[in-house]
Amino acid sequence: MKIAEKDIQQRMDRFTTACREAGAKLTHQRLEIFREVAQTGTHPDAEMVYQGVRQRMPTVSLDTVYRTLWWLKDLGLIHTLGTSRERTRFDANLDNHHHFICTVCGRTQDFYSKKFDQLKMEKLVKDIGQAEAIQVEIKGICSTCAASKRSETM
Repeated sequence: MKIAEKDIQQRMDRFTTACREAGAKLTHQRLEIFREVAQTGTHPDAEMVYQGVRQRMPTVSLDTVYRTLWWLKDLGLIHTLGTSRERTRFDANLDNHHHFICTVCGRTQDFYSKKFDQLKMEKLVKDIGQAEAIQVEIKGICSTCAASKRSETM
């Protein structure tokens, strides 16, 4: 999924502001790691972020990427998604949205739904604890994998 340039710029501006407000150094490595997540709609895991940043900064370490991603999460600049193929995925889209996750290829795509945004917490969940956010994850087979399966059976 292609992210609009204006959305990427808004995310980068939010990053800069959050660093200033937290009194954190705005390092080149942090900037490039956040940019890698901010410019993609694929919800990359740490390894994917590392590979992307490494093309621009060959000296970056995987450890730095991991530490920075969790630091960005703690700052509230990115969210994590539930385990997809045993890896945590990262998302810089902080707007209310939900996810479709392909159980075959792992592709994760945002989608928007006013109905899902307005879900009411059932009593059972309220008894467990207080919800901070509601985000729906739909797991299934994406259209690309479904088409591939259909062509294999023909």
